[in-house]
This record gives sequence, C-alpha cells and structure tokens, in this order.
Amino acid sequence: MRLASLPARLRGPWAVDLWITLAVQAAVTMPFVVPRAPDLPEATWGAYGLTTLTVLPLVARRHAPVTVLLATLAAGALYTLAVDGPGQPLPYAGLVTFYTVAELSPPRARAAVAVLVGAAVFPSVAWNTGEARELLFSLFVFGAAYAFGRLSHTRKAYVAAVEDRARQAELGRRIEAERAAARERARIAREMHDILSHAVSLMIVQAEAGPVAVRAAPERAEAAFEAISETGRDAMVQLRRMLGVLREDGPGQVAAPRSPQPGPAELPALLARVHGGG
Repeated sequence: MRLASLPARLRGPWAVDLWITLAVQAAVTMPFVVPRAPDLPEATWGAYGLTTLTVLPLVARRHAPVTVLLATLAAGALYTLAVDGPGQPLPYAGLVTFYTVAELSPPRARAAVAVLVGAAVFPSVAWNTGEARELLFSLFVFGAAYAFGRLSHTRKAYVAAVEDRARQAELGRRIEAERAAARERARIAREMHDILSHAVSLMIVQAEAGPVAVRAAPERAEAAFEAISETGRDAMVQLRRMLGVLREDGPGQVAAPRSPQPGPAELPALLARVHGGG
C-alpha cells in the first residue's frame, strides 16, 4: 500500500514516525521469534522489553533527534552489558536516529554526534566480535545513514527553493496582470471620455443654438436638431465599436473594426456640422 493513498491523518509527521517505529519494532522482534539453537542465549521477555526501549524513542525523532539518538545508544549499551539475549543483525534504531540527526540537526550538533557515534563503534565491535570486518561494516552502515540524511536534507531544501521560486513567479505574473488590467481600464476610460465629451459637447452647442435658430431662422433649427441626432448616433456607433473590441476575445465573437478615433483631419467636417446647425 502506497503512503500517498492513506488518509491525511495517517500521513502526517507523527503518523510517519509511528509507522517507522512499528517497522523497526517488527525488525528487532524477528530474532526473538525465530527458532534458536540450544547453545544460543535464551530469548526472554526481559531482553525483549529492553530491546523495545531502544525503539520507542523513535516516535519523537523529529522533535529531538540528538536526545533520541543518545537515548537509543544508552538503551542499546544497557542491553549489551546487562542482558545476554539475542543479538540484532543491524542497529536499526541507531541507524534511523543517526539518519534523522544528519537530516535535521544544525552543523555543530551533527559534527558532535558523528564523532560520538564513530567513537562508540570501536568499543561496541570490540565487545562483540572484535573483527575488522565487523568494524568496517559498522562504519559503512553508519556512514551511509549519515550520507542519506544529508541527501534528504539537500533534496528538501531544493524542493522548497523551487516551490518558493514558483510562488514568486506566480505572484509576479499576478501583479503584472493586475497592472496590465489597470492600464487597460485607464485606456478605455480615456477613450470613453474622448468619445462622450466630444459628442456631448457638440450636442450641447447645437441644443443651445436651437432656440436662437427657431426665433431668428426657423429653417436652420431643423439643421441644428439633425446635427444633434447625427452626433448622438455617431457616439452610439463609436461606443458599440469600443464595446465590440472589448468582447471580441469571447467565443463566437466577431472582431470589431479598430479604426482610430477622429483626429485633426476630421476638424473641417466637425466645423461644417456645427456651422450647419447655426
């Protein structure tokens, strides 16, 4: 069963440490349940209980790795000196805690613990078999545990850095999008102002000239009202064109013409319309 398929409460740090503790406990239990030769030490409950004491501190390995390692080494030394029970093929609890120290502890604590563990290997091997093969093997497995711990630390730091860069990039894209939206809103506001102010100003001029034209030259009043109507229709056309440009990115929308707003070249026509309205 994969760890990722478990519920969230069974995948947290405490849950993972509990699973590791149970796995190590199962490993140290094997020498006590496998049939033993008559000349080997008897597997007693006392020896099994003391072996369990070397495993239980693993539950707190993330919170106090150095303390857990010292407790594990002390319990292992007590088992070796006080109990003549089944041995273990590997110091499972010590390897796990040494890996945790290498992964989570600061440099000074790691260096001190590495020196301590290296110094403890020699008397442990001398007490057991005293063979060079066992000494080299013990140094190798503890060195491998330390190396894997540092590799895990480096990998986690790299992943954290990549995630932080991704968050910064996403934040930068979001800020740039907001700035682009603000610039677009300002541009649209300017365009709307130009269209409406031009049209409304012309309509006001024509509307104010209308009563004068009615009294002075009734035939010109009709031209003034036609100019007001034409100006309003022209403003509506330009507004629809701008709204069409804003909507053209949607599905099924037809691109609106992007002709420029009236410029200086249209001034003669504008003057003619104003003059025509009186």
